[in-house]
Formats: sequence, C-alpha cells, structure tokens
Amino acid sequence: MSKRLLVIVGPTGSGKTDLSIRLARHYGAPILSTDSRQCYRGMPIGTAQPTPEQLRAAEHHFIASHDLDAELNCGTYETQALACLEELFARHDRVIAAGGSGLYVKALCEGMDDLPQADGALRGELARRLRDEGVEALAEQLRTLDPEHYATMDRRNPARVLRALEVCLATGRPYSSLRTGVRRARPFGIVKIGIDMPRDVLYERIDRRVDAMIAEGLEAEALSLYPYRRLNALQTVGYREFFDYFEGRTDYAAAVEAIKRNSRRYAKRQMTWFRRDPEVRWFDREAVDAMIAYADFGD
Repeated sequence: MSKRLLVIVGPTGSGKTDLSIRLARHYGAPILSTDSRQCYRGMPIGTAQPTPEQLRAAEHHFIASHDLDAELNCGTYETQALACLEELFARHDRVIAAGGSGLYVKALCEGMDDLPQADGALRGELARRLRDEGVEALAEQLRTLDPEHYATMDRRNPARVLRALEVCLATGRPYSSLRTGVRRARPFGIVKIGIDMPRDVLYERIDRRVDAMIAEGLEAEALSLYPYRRLNALQTVGYREFFDYFEGRTDYAAAVEAIKRNSRRYAKRQMTWFRRDPEVRWFDREAVDAMIAYADFGD
C-alpha cells in the first residue's frame, strides 16, 4: 500500500520518543502516540511525555489531548486513533506510531473484540467494591471465573481487572473465551519496529530516568494529582508509589526505590508482550538506517 504506518514498540526507557522523532523528521511524517497515559493532561513528568522541544521537532497526536477523567480505553482509542489516521494519511504517505502500551498497539493495528457494553448498575457495584475492597479482591474473583485471563493480565491495573470481571459476570462466560482475535483490515500498510537492548542496559536507563523525573519535580506533580488518585489515568507507576508515601504507608526513599523496581517490572512485561508478536522486527536503537531500509523495502 502507498500509505504506511511505522509502529515503534519497546519497553519503557528504551528511547521510543527520540527514535520516533528521528524517523518523523526523515519522512516528514507526524507521530501518533500509542501510550495509554501520555494522552492525559496534567501529568507530563510521570508519563514521560515528549518535552516542549521534542513536540516542536515533529507533529504529535494523542499527547496531553484528553482530560484526566476521560473514559479512554482500547475501544475508544481505536475509534479516535483511526479517525485521526484518516486525516493524517490524507496529507502524508507515512505516519509514525510510537508507544509502549501493547493493547493500544493491538487496537490500532488489529482492532479489538466486540465485547458487551458496560452495564451501568454492575459497573457501579464493581466500582464500589474496588474502592472498599481494593483491586486484589476483584482480581481474586476473576481468578475463579477466568483463570486463563488472570494468569496473563496486569492484575494491578484496576480498569482492566474491573472490565474483565464485568464481562464475566454480565455474560456468565470467561472473558478470555470472548476474545476471538479476529483481525480487522486496515486501509494502510503496517510495519512494526522494536527497540532491542540488553536487559542490564535497559534497567540502568530506567533507573537514571526515574532519577531525572524526581529532579524534574515528580513528587510535586504527584501531590497536585493526589485528589484525583482514584481515576484510572493515575493507576500508574510513579504516582501510586508517591500516593502511598503521602498516606504514610511508606517513606520517601522506599517510594523512589519502588518506582524504579516497578518500572523495571513493567518493562519486563512489555518485552514479554511484544516478543510474542511475530510481526515486530527488532533493531538496536542506533540502527536507524537499517530501520529505514526495512520500513521502505522489507527484508
């Protein structure tokens, strides 16, 4: 196809933002974020949103584009991102997509299953239980109803636990049994490029990035967001740990160390997810010429 989406994936801290800008400048292309948190306003440090200089270097979309309480999930992201791509491809032959949220990449490239719509009463009851009992209690019930999905999902993500449990209870069937995996056709070609690096190098980069976030004011940003801590947008590494610190459940040093540890764990889960995708071609982060050759000509 003459229109082509270049999808950049990789774990947190691997350099996706810098790489996407280099490719955007090469192709004269805009960038569409596939990060499930960078789309929210008011949290630029904790989500490592592109800096003002980076935003000026290339046209960006889905960066600080939604309010904190916006109901953005994989389905709504798919609808909104495809509408954005239709406009972008009217002006460009290439668009760069970059981010580390595996489900958002899947939604953009393949589409999501048509699951039942949320039931207001049931969702309200589950939301109440989430507040009163915590995500662990809901996850434990999900383990009983759908052990297959429980074994592979991010069980610390309240929104995903709640949604999967909601579907199980509403349909009487395991959430995993309703995920057909049928791929939806897209009116553009897709090339997936992954950033590869040794794990020890990645973990060192993550630790340094957390230190930089702290220096930039992550604690103050988290404090400003504390009144909204129940929102799904803030169930995120970097904020949860500081919320615990503000509530006296941990001390400052332990909170910072927990951010580093949980960021490394998140990076490991991201790599597990993306490694399962046979369409991703892996490159060293500095092999930009090789990436461009692959994007233009394939093997």
